[in-house]
Amino acid sequence: MGFIVTSSGERSWKGNEPGVVCFVPGFAHINHQKAGVYCLAFELRLLPLDKEVEDNTDANMEGALIARDRVGVQDFVLLDSHTSETSFLNNLRKRYQENLIYTYIGTLLVSVNPYKELDIYTVTQMQLYRGVNFFELPPHLYAIADNAYRVMCSEYNNHFILISGESGAGKTEASKKILQYYAVTCPTTEQLQIVRDRLLLSNPVLEAFGNAKTLRNDNSSRFGKYMDIQFDFKGAPVGGHILSYLIEKSRVVHQNHGERNFHIFYQLLEGGDKDLLCWLGLERNPQKYAYLIQGRCAKVFSINDKNDWKIVRKAFSIIDFTEKDLEHLFGIVASVLHLGNIQFEEDSNGHAIIRNGTQIKWISKVSLTSQVLSPLNVDLAFYARDAVAKAIYGRTFTWLVNKINGSLANKVSNLSSDSTRKTVIGLLDIYGFEVLDTNSFEQFCINYCNEKLQQLLIEMTLKAEQEEYELEGIEWEPIPYFNNKIICDLVEQKHKGIISILDEECLRPGEATDLSFLEKLEEKVGDHAHFVTRKLADQKTRKSIDWVDFRLLHYAGEVTYCAVGDFSFVLFQVLCNSKNGIIRDCFLLSELDNRRRPETVATQFKNSLMSLIEILMSKEPSYVRCIKPNENKEPGKFDDFLIRHQVKYLGLMEHLRVRRAGFAYRRKYELFLQRYKSLCPATWPHWHGPAAEGVERLIKHIGYKPEEYKLGRTKIFIRFPKTLFATEDAFEFRKHLLGMAALEACWRGALARKEAKKRTWAVQIIRKFINGFINRKKPLCPENIEFVRLVQYNYFMKLRDHVPKTVLDKSWLRPPSILEETSEMLKKICIRNLVRKYCRGVTDERKVQLQQKVVASAVFRGKKEGYLQSINQPFADTRLSEYTPSLLKDSALWSLYATPVVKYDRNGFKARERLLVLTQSSAYVVEMAKIKQKIDYATLKGKANSVPLLCFQGDVILHCEHIFEVVSKLCVLANKQNLVKVVQGSLRFRIGSGKEGTMVFTVGQESQIFKAKNGQLTVVRPQLSSGNVAHTFSSDAQPL
Repeated sequence: MGFIVTSSGERSWKGNEPGVVCFVPGFAHINHQKAGVYCLAFELRLLPLDKEVEDNTDANMEGALIARDRVGVQDFVLLDSHTSETSFLNNLRKRYQENLIYTYIGTLLVSVNPYKELDIYTVTQMQLYRGVNFFELPPHLYAIADNAYRVMCSEYNNHFILISGESGAGKTEASKKILQYYAVTCPTTEQLQIVRDRLLLSNPVLEAFGNAKTLRNDNSSRFGKYMDIQFDFKGAPVGGHILSYLIEKSRVVHQNHGERNFHIFYQLLEGGDKDLLCWLGLERNPQKYAYLIQGRCAKVFSINDKNDWKIVRKAFSIIDFTEKDLEHLFGIVASVLHLGNIQFEEDSNGHAIIRNGTQIKWISKVSLTSQVLSPLNVDLAFYARDAVAKAIYGRTFTWLVNKINGSLANKVSNLSSDSTRKTVIGLLDIYGFEVLDTNSFEQFCINYCNEKLQQLLIEMTLKAEQEEYELEGIEWEPIPYFNNKIICDLVEQKHKGIISILDEECLRPGEATDLSFLEKLEEKVGDHAHFVTRKLADQKTRKSIDWVDFRLLHYAGEVTYCAVGDFSFVLFQVLCNSKNGIIRDCFLLSELDNRRRPETVATQFKNSLMSLIEILMSKEPSYVRCIKPNENKEPGKFDDFLIRHQVKYLGLMEHLRVRRAGFAYRRKYELFLQRYKSLCPATWPHWHGPAAEGVERLIKHIGYKPEEYKLGRTKIFIRFPKTLFATEDAFEFRKHLLGMAALEACWRGALARKEAKKRTWAVQIIRKFINGFINRKKPLCPENIEFVRLVQYNYFMKLRDHVPKTVLDKSWLRPPSILEETSEMLKKICIRNLVRKYCRGVTDERKVQLQQKVVASAVFRGKKEGYLQSINQPFADTRLSEYTPSLLKDSALWSLYATPVVKYDRNGFKARERLLVLTQSSAYVVEMAKIKQKIDYATLKGKANSVPLLCFQGDVILHCEHIFEVVSKLCVLANKQNLVKVVQGSLRFRIGSGKEGTMVFTVGQESQIFKAKNGQLTVVRPQLSSGNVAHTFSSDAQPL
C-alpha cells in the first residue's frame, strides 16, 4: 500500500480499503523514480475519510496547494505545463468558477471581472491584508497595493502599479479599489482627510468627462490616466498629480451604434437645474442634439445620469472649483452640443452658409465672442465644425486635469520642515491592446503604447530576476524571450520610424494624402520583418489587406491599420479670443506666433509616452492585468476564445515563460523551515542552529535532487513545481498526525489546568464565605462583605419570584435578620404599587359599585342575615323592565335608579304594584304614569327590620326584592346611611296623624304578608332565607 504523486501533481492511493484516507505517522522520504513519479513510502494508519479535508486549507500559497485539483493554483508559476496555454486557461477557469478572481504570475496579478458584487472589498478585508507579507494570504488587489505601500515606507523609494486590459475588464474599478484601500489604511489627520477626499472625488469628475458607454462597457475610460499619490515620511497621503493620455476626441462628434458620447453631456441634461439649462439654451431631451443620438441609446438602464450629476457637483465643490469655473465649464459643454446642431447649406458660389443662426447665438452667449467666416464648401464646413468641437473638448479635458492637479498639489510641504522625505505610488490605468474590425489612428497609438509597456514589463521583470539571483549568489542563466524592441523601433525610431514618416508627410510642402503616406512607408520600412502592405505581401496574405491598409506584427499578434483619414494632421487657429476663460487658457495667442514646426498628434503622443516610460523606469513596478470573461457581462460565464485572445494580447504567457525560466518557487529559509520542519526528525520540533543549515538538513532528508534546487544566501530556490507539490502533500499528511497528537496533549493539559484552577478557586471561595458567615453580624468589612452580598443577592432573587401579585395576597418571603428593615420597606413599596396599580385599573362604573358596596357594608355587615352572600352580586344600575312609564321620559323626572315594589295600603294593608324611583333629591312612588307619592330625602328618618319591607312615615309601606341594593343606593343618594337601623321582632309605624300601627315579623314555612286578626301587619319569612330585609323610614311627607 503506498501513496503516489505524479509529475502532474495528481494524487492516488494503492490499497485495499475503499473510503479511507491514509495519514502518515512517521517522517517523509521522497524517493525519485525514473518515470518522473514520486513515491512516498510510509507506515500507514487508516482513518475515516473526511469529505471536507480539501476545504480546511491554509490561507497562504503553500497551504492552498492541497485544493489545487478543485480551485487550481494561485500562482501560475506553479503550473507544471507553464508553456501550455490550455493549462493556463484551465487554471484560470477553475478559480473563476470558485469566485477566485485573482491569480498571481510571480508578483503580477491577473484579475478576471466577475460582473457581480463579491464580499472581498470590505474594511475587514482591508485590515486583513494590511502589513502582511505578499504570499501569506490569497491573491488580492489589496496585496498588490499593500506590498507597494509597505516597501515604499520601509525603503523610501517610489512605486507604480500598472493596470491594463480591454475595455470592460475592470481597470477603472481596480484603480478605485486601490485608492479606497489607501484612504482607509493610511494614517490620517483632519488636513489629510481633505486630501483623501479630493483624491477619491477626482475620479467621478474624470469619469464624467472622460468615460462613456461602449459596446463592451457601460463606463469605459476613453483616455489613459496616470495618477501619482504623494506620501509624507509617515506614510500619509499628502497630495497627488494626474497625467492623461490620448482622450478619444472623435467620440465627441461620432458614436457607433449602441454607444454614447461622454457621460457629462447626459448628466448635464438630466440633472442640471432648470435655470442652468435655460441660461445655456439647452433642453432636457438628448434626442434634440445631433452629437448625442448617433449611437441611438441616449437612455441606458444601468446608468443613473441624474444621481451621477449630483455626485459630480459635490466633487466640484470639494475639489475647489469656483462658480466662475463651473459657469465657463458648463458653457463649453453646452457649446459643443450647439455646435453639433449647426447645419450648412450651399449658396450660389458653392460656399457653405448657415440659414438658421440660433445655435450660433447660443454659442456666442456662453462661449465665443464672434463668428468665424471662411469660404468653405459644405463638406469642409462640417469637417471644420467637428474639428472645432473635438479641439475644444480635448483641450478642455486637459484644462480640467490641470485644475484637479492644482487642487491635489501637496500644500503641506510648504509647512513641513521635512519636505525631502516624500515618496509616491503611481497608478497607471491604461487601455489594453486593441484589435477591431477597422483599426484607425487611435488603435495605432493604443497598441504602440502597449508595445512599449510590454517592453518595460519584460525588461523590469528580467532585471528584478537578475538582481535577485545576484543578491542570492546564484549564477544567472540567460533567459530566451521575444524582445519587442524591434517593433517599438519600427514605430518610434527617428527619421525611420512610422511616426517620423507621418510627421514628414503631414508637414511637408504640397498636398499630402493617405496614399502618399502609405507609399512613403513602403519606401522607408518596406523591408522590415514586422511591416506588411498589400503591395509587399505574398499572394496568400495580399487577400486580407486592402490597398489603403498596412499591417504590423505586434508581440501580441498581427494588426491591420487603415491609413485613410486618421493619419492626417489639422491645425486650428481660432478660439483664442473667446470670452470664456477656460477656452482662452486652452487656446493661447502665443501658439499663433510660434514659427517652430508644430508637432503632430502622433509625435505628441510619442513624447508623452516616452516621458511616462521615464517616470515608470524610475519607480519600482507592480502589475495588474485585467481580463474580461465574456462580451455579455454575464456572471459565471467563461468564454475560452475571448479569454485566450486577451491572454495573448496581454502578454501573460510571455511573462510566465520569463518568470518560470529560472526557478518556480523561492522562499526565505526561515519561512521554509518553519513550514516543513516536521518532515525531518532533526528539525522537529525545534531547530536551534542557523535556518540555512536547517533547510539543507531538511531537503537532504526528504531527498531533493541537486538539479531541483539551489541554496542562496537567504532563500531556497526550487526549480520544478512538482517538487514543491510532493513536499506540500507530505507535509499535509504529516500535519494531521502531528495535529492530532498536539491537539490531544494540549487538550489534556488544558483540562488539567482548568480543573486545578477550579479547585484552587473553590478553596478560596469556601474559606472566604466561612469567614464571612462568622462575621456576618458585624458592620460591612472586607471579612464579611462578599458573604453579605451573596445573602442579599440570594434573598432578592428568591423574592423576585415570590412577590405578591394582588392586593389581597398578604404573603411575604421571610427575610434574613440582616435584611429585615430592607424587606419591610420593600413590602410597603410593593403593596403601595399593587394598590396604585389596582386603583388605576378601576373604571368609573366599578368605582360607583365599590362606593355602594362600602355603604352596604357599613349598614348591614354583622347585622343582617344574608348580607355575606350578597357581597359578590353586583348592584344593577336600574331594575326597570322593558316597559317604562311615559312620565319617566320627562326630563324633569330624570331617574338615577328605579325598581318594582309592592305598596301596602294603610287601610287593610292591601297590596298594590308600584315603581320606586330614586332621583338626585327625592324618592317617588309611581303607578303607571302617575306619581303617587314624593318623599324628599331631607325628611327621612328610619328604622329597619328583617323583612323585605321599606316603610316611609305617612302611609308608605313597600315590599322590595333587592333590599340591600335599594337601601344602599338610597343611602348614597340621601347621604343618610347612619339613619338605617336593623331591628328584630316587631316594628311600630304611624298610619296617619296620631295613629300608629304594628308590624310583626315571624318565621314560617313560606314567605307571606297578611293582616292578622288583631289588626297587625304580619310578615312571615322562611327559616334560612337570605337577602330579605325590612326597613322603615319615617317621613313628614303626606301621600299625594
